[in-house]
Amino acid sequence: MSDDHVPPQQPIPEAQPGERANRRPRSLDPLELGFTPRKPVPWLAPLLLIQTGLRTLLASLFGAYLDKRELQNAFGDDTFRQVGPDGGLWLDFVADLGDGFDATYSMAYLLAQPELTVDGHRLPRGRTLVMGGDEVYPSASYAAYEDRCKGPYQAALPVAPPERPTLFAVPGNHDWYDGLTAFLRLFVRSRDRHFAGWGTGQSRSYFAVELPADWWLLGVDDQSGSYLDDPQLTYFDEVARRLTERSRVILAAPSPTWVKAADHPTAYDSIDYFIRTIIAPTGAQVRLLLSGDLHHYARYTSADRQLITCGGGGAYLYPTHKLPERLEVPPRDTLARRASPTQEYELTARYPDEARSRRYGWGIFARLPFRNPGFTTLLGTLHTLLMLAMAGVATNRIGTVEQRLFSVPLVAMLVITVLSAGLFAKPPSADGKRHARHWILGVSHGLAHVALAAAGTWLWLRLPFYDWPWPLPAVAAAVLYGPVLGLVASQLVALYLLVASGFGVNVNELFAAQGIEDSKSFLRFRFDPDGTLTIYPIAVDQVSHGWRLNPDESRTASWLVPKEPLTPRLAEPPVVLR
Repeated sequence: MSDDHVPPQQPIPEAQPGERANRRPRSLDPLELGFTPRKPVPWLAPLLLIQTGLRTLLASLFGAYLDKRELQNAFGDDTFRQVGPDGGLWLDFVADLGDGFDATYSMAYLLAQPELTVDGHRLPRGRTLVMGGDEVYPSASYAAYEDRCKGPYQAALPVAPPERPTLFAVPGNHDWYDGLTAFLRLFVRSRDRHFAGWGTGQSRSYFAVELPADWWLLGVDDQSGSYLDDPQLTYFDEVARRLTERSRVILAAPSPTWVKAADHPTAYDSIDYFIRTIIAPTGAQVRLLLSGDLHHYARYTSADRQLITCGGGGAYLYPTHKLPERLEVPPRDTLARRASPTQEYELTARYPDEARSRRYGWGIFARLPFRNPGFTTLLGTLHTLLMLAMAGVATNRIGTVEQRLFSVPLVAMLVITVLSAGLFAKPPSADGKRHARHWILGVSHGLAHVALAAAGTWLWLRLPFYDWPWPLPAVAAAVLYGPVLGLVASQLVALYLLVASGFGVNVNELFAAQGIEDSKSFLRFRFDPDGTLTIYPIAVDQVSHGWRLNPDESRTASWLVPKEPLTPRLAEPPVVLR
């Protein structure tokens, strides 16, 4: 039996390096690396907004038909044991990682190093790595996984070190956009069971891992918060037979539904059902609920349980200054008739801190137009069409036949503008309830754009361009008016996002539009043989944006190293559970 991985049936085959891993790259060229380093996803890009909306809609409408979890009943039903040579274990947790190369690789690089010294603590590399969901953005595909996830981790740890660390992964909503096809091909395999320098352990999209001193890690797959399928519940029923009253459980979920339940009371029902029907009857204690999905670090505490969100693996930063200071879990207004007794949790720690998160929010004015040029262009096009429509009505010109053919109905443009702004405040695919504040803020935002268009039209009509022969006015508007009004309108959107976020509306969009790559985080766990668990929340204030080839050409050394050293620190003092 292997000291670090002792499954009850058969061991995982030794990870074999791929062809590219045998030859270290001689340059940063994608042909040498074997993948293309990608820029961060521009989340307000018009085509991406449409594609993401359609994927979310299709996942909602046809998710049951694309759900491959029922088919996984034919897969292996192994549970796994992870124990280090000293009877303890170092374990890493990272989530929301497959975005821009600089942020994703900064985290992968730190995770791959044999040891980190953080605030005086010597922290060896985890013998187990858990990816907590959303391993790729914006949607699951073979190319996206290669460039945004597997490629960076291959560069960080190209070959398995002697201790052969093992990887387990929880699928998030972005992993589910293709029905879990690419995820299963990458992390759930019967041959070539390795992911870069980590061996892949799981045989389904969910897993159970026995840890030292009767700690257990259970990773569940609830398909974007929908439900837990019967084969999965049957699998965990068998796992539960090995739990006792002395067992302590860490439950890794794709999303922090304990936070989302504050606005969407049924969000936590699936996890509560799992705890109440699978774990509670055994007498085991769920000491920690663990998740990514929200791209920050936050910890809520009650008398006997911790709720930790750590989604800082590479995706854009999500704010912490709008987090609830207290949570009731499960919420008292859940519709579940047999919910567990409600417990109160206090927000104990967050990273970045509240003040820094607010300062990040104010950066929307500078970042929005330049991080999202397509969105700024869309705004310029919209305002150009609005101006032409308003100008035609204001001057009461009939014009030539060609001009009438290319005219824009004013009423149609006004309806499109106000309706689009109203839907932007709460997209149909978004979770949670639509409140009056969404309509009020959304419609007000749309009317503000109408007012800006009226002011722009008034100014444009005082310039000589509109009196030029047709079609020169339209050309001048596209070349001059559109870019200027696009930039001005982007500042109006930025102002709206800042104001709306104060009312809890478009909080995600305020930060998604900025694409902040800094303030990243991951967790390093130490399980001692006596059962003490110490959690080290590792924060990185600034990721690296410059890379060079590593002069160390040993097989397990990272291919690339930062030009300026990364300086990890603790987001809060170590958290100790017993």
